[in-house]
Amino acid sequence: MAASSSTIAKRLDALYEFDREPVRKNKLQGIGNFLGMYAGEHVAGTEFVIGMLFVAHGVSVKEMFVGGLIGNILAVLSWAFLTAPIAVKVRLSLYWQLKKICGPILVFLYNIVNALMFCFLAGAMVAVAATAVGIPFNIQMPTLTDMFPNSLGWVLTVFGVGAVITVMAILGFDALARFAKVAAPWMFLVFVTAAIAVLPKLGVETGSGNFWQVANERIWTGVAQQGQSQFSIWHVIFFTWLANAAMHLGMSDLTILRYAKKWTYGFASAVGMFLGHYVAWLASGILYAAATSAAPGVVAYEAIGLAGAICVVIAGWTTANPTLYRAGMALQVASGWTRWKVTLVAGLVTTAAAMFPALVMKLLDFVALYGLVLVPMGAVIFADYYLIPKMKLESYFAEKRGISFNWAAGATWFLMLAIALVMNLNFSVELYFLPVPVWIVSVGVYMLFSGVYQRNLKTIKS
Repeated sequence: MAASSSTIAKRLDALYEFDREPVRKNKLQGIGNFLGMYAGEHVAGTEFVIGMLFVAHGVSVKEMFVGGLIGNILAVLSWAFLTAPIAVKVRLSLYWQLKKICGPILVFLYNIVNALMFCFLAGAMVAVAATAVGIPFNIQMPTLTDMFPNSLGWVLTVFGVGAVITVMAILGFDALARFAKVAAPWMFLVFVTAAIAVLPKLGVETGSGNFWQVANERIWTGVAQQGQSQFSIWHVIFFTWLANAAMHLGMSDLTILRYAKKWTYGFASAVGMFLGHYVAWLASGILYAAATSAAPGVVAYEAIGLAGAICVVIAGWTTANPTLYRAGMALQVASGWTRWKVTLVAGLVTTAAAMFPALVMKLLDFVALYGLVLVPMGAVIFADYYLIPKMKLESYFAEKRGISFNWAAGATWFLMLAIALVMNLNFSVELYFLPVPVWIVSVGVYMLFSGVYQRNLKTIKS
């Protein structure tokens, strides 16, 4: 076990050699970079899918507008008051923060889980792009109820798109990341323009003021489509708040916000939440209501033609590429291979996942699951920074004691995921509602386990 621990630690150290120290003052960045980053990341391919799924799940007009507003405000507050203050005080990446607390073995397991989640998320975006690429070839597109590939053409299209995105992730991440920031404003304009363009098709008359009537009757009707569960305003609030739970409650954006000059830069997330998640989801819902297909590419193409289809391809690509890149970086820990090899493997996993339409059509569930899996570790970081010292226990216990696996943190993670699984399967508590109680309880459980674990370990060593 000792040799194995040493090997894993060396691999992790080699992978993150530029992240083992706090960010220096001369490397801090201004608010503009964070505004651009959040805008670029949250006006993406997922927005095409999530907006239309709210319509399919029978959200009403009031629920969509009011619930979306409340949920996005809560998300911004989570970034600003939970993640950003720790980020600017410690200035460590998520990995090094967790390594100090949990030890290299537990962080190794965390990275594997994180990498697989990244692969599946990238797979959803490959599938989104494929719905647009397949249009000129008259490919049969998946429907909201399809679980498996429905045609050979779909499989071949997904494979082609996945291959291109994988090669781009291997060869051109930096250039593509810069391109994504440039493309984000254009994609947002396409969303809004396309939605406005289809309003007459739905019966909205210019100057008549009948938008709310049409929206209630033909877009957000309050009635779920066949095969879809019925959503309420609580679904909208909690999903909107927790769509990026991994980033704020899960503390993944410590890595980004550690470059901020002030903790108030956490409020820059509002750009992504309201231009991306709020306005883009509303626009996507309008487009879907006017379309004849559930495929994002077809929806956008029917609205404004080629520009819409191109937007879907770029939106899927600009989301999948950095996501796939991150997955490759995380998987490198386990294999010890060079980055291009593990990115290739991640690309194969991503492409295989993208062939299954259920990954896109169940995107709401997957995003909720992604956040749920990672939020206990965010709670561990929060408790370790703010609360553990108040209990006269040691923060960064793994680092200070030289241990490879902090059982207090590991047990918290495993126990809370097990409880969440039981609540979902046995008591029918939907995934959308679990991250917040799981995060809160994780804080208390970690403090309890840490008290027992640290005192017992000190007793044994003494």
